[in-house]
Amino acid sequence: MITVYRAKKIITMNPSRPAATHVAVRNGRIVGVGTPEELPGFGRSVLDTQLSDKVLMPGLVEGHCHVMQGAFWRRAYCGPFDRIDPDGVVWRGLSSNALLLNRLREVEVGLNDPGAPLAGWGYDPLFFNGECLDRRDLDQVSSERPIGILHASCHILNVNTKVLELSGLLRTGLNHRGIPLDENGLPTGELRGHEVMSAANRHVGFLREELGRDELGLRQFARQCIRSGVTTATDLAALLSDDAVEMMLRVTGEKDFPVRIAAARKLVNITVPNLIHRAHELLEQSTDRLRLGAIKVVADGSIQGFTARLRKPGYFNGSPNGLWYLPPEQLKEVYRLALREDVQVHTHTNGDQATELALDCIEDALQLRSAPDHRFTLQHCQLADAAQFRRMHGLGVCVNLFSNHIYYWGDLHCRHTVGPERAERMNACATALACSVPTTIHSDAPITPLGPLFTAWCAINRLTSSGRVLGRNECISIDAALHAITLGAAYTLKLDGEIGSIECGKRADFAVLEDDPTRIGGKRLKDVRIWGTVQDGRVFAAAEVWWRSTQKTRKWQKSLWSVAI
Repeated sequence: MITVYRAKKIITMNPSRPAATHVAVRNGRIVGVGTPEELPGFGRSVLDTQLSDKVLMPGLVEGHCHVMQGAFWRRAYCGPFDRIDPDGVVWRGLSSNALLLNRLREVEVGLNDPGAPLAGWGYDPLFFNGECLDRRDLDQVSSERPIGILHASCHILNVNTKVLELSGLLRTGLNHRGIPLDENGLPTGELRGHEVMSAANRHVGFLREELGRDELGLRQFARQCIRSGVTTATDLAALLSDDAVEMMLRVTGEKDFPVRIAAARKLVNITVPNLIHRAHELLEQSTDRLRLGAIKVVADGSIQGFTARLRKPGYFNGSPNGLWYLPPEQLKEVYRLALREDVQVHTHTNGDQATELALDCIEDALQLRSAPDHRFTLQHCQLADAAQFRRMHGLGVCVNLFSNHIYYWGDLHCRHTVGPERAERMNACATALACSVPTTIHSDAPITPLGPLFTAWCAINRLTSSGRVLGRNECISIDAALHAITLGAAYTLKLDGEIGSIECGKRADFAVLEDDPTRIGGKRLKDVRIWGTVQDGRVFAAAEVWWRSTQKTRKWQKSLWSVAI
C-alpha cells in the first residue's frame, strides 16, 4: 500500500521539481512527488493528512558529529553557552572558573558512590579570561574522587591530582609537549592531545571504548536528532569494537529507532593495514540504519586549544605551534592503502599546515593510483585558503567546514588564536563553492549543539556571538546553505543516491517544519520551528516521548537537573 503525505509545501532540493504538495511513499521509499492528480498512477494509496499544515524538506544530514553527545549528558555541562539536553532541560552557560567549580561541587554532592568519577565537558578557558583550571583547583572539589573536565574541543582534558595518581602521571621527569609542568616539575593537570589524554580518560568516564558501547547514550542522541530535523547523522571517530557494533546494530534495528547512523572507524590503537581490513569487515555488517566501512584520521588538534598546526606566522598571540597527531609517513600510508582498497577517508585538519600535509599526501597517493570518485573529505579544514581549495578541486577532495565556529569562537579567534585577517576567512564556504569543491557544513556535536538549520544560519550570516559579521565575503545564500545540509552532506558520505532530496526512488526521509525556510529567510533561519522527522516513511514527532529511560537513569538525571537551571 502507498501512503501519500499531504503537506503545506514540500521543498524537494530536486531542481527538476523544486516544490510540491504531495509525496507518495511505499516501503520506506519515495515513489512519486507532485500533485494529487499525478500520484494515483503509482497504484492504490491512502492519504495521510497529519502533516498537511507542515513544510517538508529532505531529512537533514549531519555530516560531522559524534554519537557520544548523548552519553555526555550524564556528565556535568561546563561550557560558556546555554545548552539544551535531550529532555529539554536548559543547562545555563558559565562565565568563570568559580562558577564552574560551584557546579561541580553541587553535582558531587549528588554522587552516592564515593569512588565514582566526577566528569564535566564543554569547558573552554578562553571564555574565562584565559585562566585555565589546574589540578589544585579541582582538588578543592574533591581530592579523593577522580575528576576530569573535558574541553569543548575534546582535545584537552583537565584532571585533579587523584586522576594523575591513577594514571601514573604524578611524577617528575615527564617530557612531552602535551603535558605542561608546574614549578615543581609535576604535571599541572592539563593533558593536551588524544595520546596523553588516553591514560586518564578511563578514570573519568571519557574512554572512547566505553562511550561507543553506551546504549543509553545512543538512544539519547537519537532523541536530539528528531528535535533537530536530522534523519542521517555521523559517528565520525568511533572505535567500533565487536560489542559496540553488536549494540548499535541491535538498537538501530529496532522498529522505532528514528535515525540513520554513518560511523567511521578512527585510526587509533591499530596499524594502517589492519584499519583498512577492519573497514572491509565492518562494511559487510552495514544495514540501512547503520552504515559502516569508512575510516577517520586526525592530523592535528584544535585551534582554540592551540594544538592545531598553523603555517607561518603561527598563532596570533605567539603560542607555540600545535601538535601533529600523525606523522606524514603514516598519513601517506593511509591514503595509499585506502585508494587501493576503495575505502573512504575522512581527515580532521584544523590548521592550514595540517590541511597542506593532507593534500600533499593525497596527491602522492593519487599519483600512484587513479581514483576518480574517492570523495576523501577534509573535516573542519578551518583555515584553508583559496589556493588550498583550488588544490582540493583538482584532487577531487570534498570539504566539510565548521561554520558553527564563527558564532561560538569567532570573537576569540580574532583576539587570540589567528588574528582578524585569518579569522575573516575561516570556514570559507563561499570560496570553497567558487572553487567547485563539494562542500558541506557541520556542528561537530557535542563540540557545538546539533542543529543543521542553525549551522546553515551561521554559514549564511557569519555572525559571532557578539554580533560581529566575520568575513562578509564568505557569506553564502540560503539556497547554498540548505543544499549543504542535505545533498551536500549526503555527497560527502557517498549517500547522495539515497538521501538529500525528495524525489522518486530515494528514501522517504523528511524534516518536518512548522515554518518555510525559504520564506522566513536567511537572517531568521535558526528560528525555524522543527515539528519532527519522517525517516524511512515512519513519522516521529519531537514532542512525543518514544523512548523510555529506566527509573535509575531518571533518578540520576533528576540530581543533575537541580543544578542545570
